[in-house]
Amino acid sequence: MRPNVIVVFTDQQRWDTVGPLTPNLDAMARRGTQATVALTPQPVCAPARAALQTGRYPTTTGVYRNGRVLPPEERTLAHHFGAAGYATGYIGKWHLAGTEPVPEDRRGGYQSWLAANALEHTSDAYRTIVYDEANEPVLLPGYRSDALMDAAVRFVADHADEPFYLFLSLLEPHHQNEVDNYPAPDGYEERYQGRWMPPDLAALGGTAHQHLGGYLGQVKRLDEGLGRLLDALRSMDLLDDTIVAYTSDHGNHFKTRNGEYKRSCHDASLRVPLALRGPGFDGGGAISRPVSTLDLPPTLLEAAGLPVPSDMQGRSFLPLVRDPRGASWPEEVFFQVSESEVGRGIRTSRWKYYAVAEGAHPWDDASAPSYREQALYDLENDPYELVNLAGYASHAGVAAGLRERLVRRIAEAEGAAPVVEPAVVREGREQAMPDPEVRLRGPKPVRYGHQPRPTS
Repeated sequence: MRPNVIVVFTDQQRWDTVGPLTPNLDAMARRGTQATVALTPQPVCAPARAALQTGRYPTTTGVYRNGRVLPPEERTLAHHFGAAGYATGYIGKWHLAGTEPVPEDRRGGYQSWLAANALEHTSDAYRTIVYDEANEPVLLPGYRSDALMDAAVRFVADHADEPFYLFLSLLEPHHQNEVDNYPAPDGYEERYQGRWMPPDLAALGGTAHQHLGGYLGQVKRLDEGLGRLLDALRSMDLLDDTIVAYTSDHGNHFKTRNGEYKRSCHDASLRVPLALRGPGFDGGGAISRPVSTLDLPPTLLEAAGLPVPSDMQGRSFLPLVRDPRGASWPEEVFFQVSESEVGRGIRTSRWKYYAVAEGAHPWDDASAPSYREQALYDLENDPYELVNLAGYASHAGVAAGLRERLVRRIAEAEGAAPVVEPAVVREGREQAMPDPEVRLRGPKPVRYGHQPRPTS
């Protein structure tokens, strides 16, 4: 018997919100499988969503920025599960069509439909409007994430007697665009305001002091909704037969790295929660090697016993679940950046390396023939990326090695190898570092530790 599959997909959720604030997700991660270093292939809404639907890079699908539509010929998870006899459903935010409501031929092959292309524009915190299969507007009662969770429970109940695949796309903890605020349920913002500040936000400022309480309140309510969904599966005797995956499209740096909330090379933009439970994942433990959410589509297909299409550019990480030490897996994750700049980068367990196309148009150009090294971070000693080492002689050897790997990954993903120029040389840090795995001698580097996280 093939397992049911549910993807719970949040919007703009930082990786470091998982823990005491999210007991249901934390329990799911501990009992199932958690990718502790999961990165989006593109820290922008539509590109990340297209990649998660297709298992293909944004430059491959053509959805390399917002405002681009998913081509109808692209095969999504809905097509693959539907062809295998699954009932398929989509609930929430789509963001891959050019119109509202979304025409049937722009829905990525999903059979059941209760969604809006841009949910942030058709709803607010307590007024959730989506469209059904006939493109009739539907007002869902309750706080927005609760309303969508309730709809997911109804979908499961309606399809309990057949295999189903459901993609639940929530808006929280995204800001409400027209007011640039994070509206949490009544009382939730007050509960978390001033309780905890991630070290990068504490060091760099931005708008977190104003918005983090509401943001964390939204995350808390999301986790409560996840608990209700899992309880519903349990009550229908479906929990042990259902794969539940939880992740997000990108993170949130609260206007510290540029003028808005994402679109940067930093983990605050790129790194997201990723946990799975159910058949194939229970007892899997923690995957410590970096993975991409581009790898989730082939992973879900393999876990369901379905073939993985050869044109998917992600790769299943089920081998890492089964044998973390023996599995062959790349050392780095490749990512693309658009809209703020045309950027390309890789992240290993220790290093972040990033280059930008200086002459490219960040909105119009999907890629470029040449890039210049812009950022190098030592994540072992600087996990919140506060010290950029690009251009320093002390790290020229490390940068050169990472540069070669970046060029190779760009060529594999995009079909052409660009030129990546070294960073402009900067004075200082003259001490050589011949072995990048050996710590520099002298005083220990400053390690930016966590402040206590909020509890429930």
